[in-house]
Amino acid sequence: MNAVDILKYGQQTVLQAIDGFPETAWETPGACGVWSVKDIISHLASYERVLVDILTTFTRSGATPALNTFIELGGQFNDSEVNRRKERMIQDVLAEFNDTYTQVMSLIVPLPPETLRQSGTLPWYGMDYALDDVLVYMYYGHKREHSAQIAAFRDRLREAGVTGGN
Repeated sequence: MNAVDILKYGQQTVLQAIDGFPETAWETPGACGVWSVKDIISHLASYERVLVDILTTFTRSGATPALNTFIELGGQFNDSEVNRRKERMIQDVLAEFNDTYTQVMSLIVPLPPETLRQSGTLPWYGMDYALDDVLVYMYYGHKREHSAQIAAFRDRLREAGVTGGN
């Protein structure tokens, strides 16, 4: 597995899904349950922060506040993080999403492949899993899933007469 490519293609998928998304529809609920597209990007930005912390545990010692919050809050993490970004402009949320992705990429590059595939290094995820499993399922697959939701929502908006986008 090429971790850099997996992360790159996941990010590209999201960016393609939101390219040209109608400005007037960013905060329209219904893209994923009650979440808007802005909420989805807020959610994904929070996961990027968690990944920075995960990678930090492999590359250097340091605080891991996002990972700690993710583990502590469990199922409440998603709504908590989306709500934390509610008052922010979409441009700020997108900047956080992209800037944090850049941090992720700088942290993943120095990790050797054997580190990525070593099981049991993330006990909170499961002792049978490795970092590369997390990258594929919790990041690449996660971004693909939300990108598909954004694309379907865009189609519904277009059918409803909301203009903009591809």
